Amino acid sequence: MSINEQHQDEQQQVSLCEALDRILNKGAVVVADVTISVANIDLIYLSLNALICSVETGRILHGRE
Repeated sequence: MSINEQHQDEQQQVSLCEALDRILNKGAVVVADVTISVANIDLIYLSLNALICSVETGRILHGRE
């Protein structure tokens, strides 16, 4: 592995703390759809929409500074 490749790998790695800080500062949206079916008959459908952010970021996003 060349020095350039090692440097790129180091730049791409993000610690858990840094990732959490970015998510809380900018926010993230999680969207999921789950369908439980038996014999091709849909029994349960779940839809999940979640916004993950800090309280301060949430207030800014909703215009309640």
